Amino acid sequence: MKIVCVGMNYASHNKEMQRALLMSEPTIFMKSDVSLLKDGKPFFIPDFSSDVQYETEIVVKINRLGKSIHRKFAPRYYDEITVGIDMTARDLQQKLKQGGLPWEISKAFDNSAIIGQFVSLKAEGLDIDAIPFRLDIDGKTVQQGNTADMIFNTNEIIEYVSRFITLKMGDLIFTGTPAGVGKVAINNCLQGYVNDKKLLDFQIK
Repeated sequence: MKIVCVGMNYASHNKEMQRALLMSEPTIFMKSDVSLLKDGKPFFIPDFSSDVQYETEIVVKINRLGKSIHRKFAPRYYDEITVGIDMTARDLQQKLKQGGLPWEISKAFDNSAIIGQFVSLKAEGLDIDAIPFRLDIDGKTVQQGNTADMIFNTNEIIEYVSRFITLKMGDLIFTGTPAGVGKVAINNCLQGYVNDKKLLDFQIK
């Protein structure tokens, strides 16, 4: 199982991060199986960062083997989604970026890819290109978005990624985060929703 992540896929997030970008292709980075955190288990803030930030995303689960998938056939390769958090050690990321170095360790560290309960798109009556989602922290909404606002939609992402990397059953695609990212603190309770259905619920330790 691998975790494919799309960076800079919402204009609102690019603006809040002060990025002025016109992208012709998705920006891709990877996380490994040890990055995965699920089943409501707590997230422990690592000792190498003093600024760990949440990035809320819709996560798509791949359901079959595929290579060089055309976007029009991409819907055959997924049928479930959830809400996920791409945890980012922002201070470490900025330090590495300033040095012109790869910043993978600031994104792909242990337990940095948090996922909730998967639901069927069909059963929930969801359109992959118009999914509203949000994150609440301690009962207050801090981030919200809609897949309709993605720069590259899910099918375009699958087409692009599968040119380079074979997708396998169980692989996860984190599709990008909208504006509203922020720092987590010990004892925070994070809850992620699609519409008003809670799919993600865990604490920060």
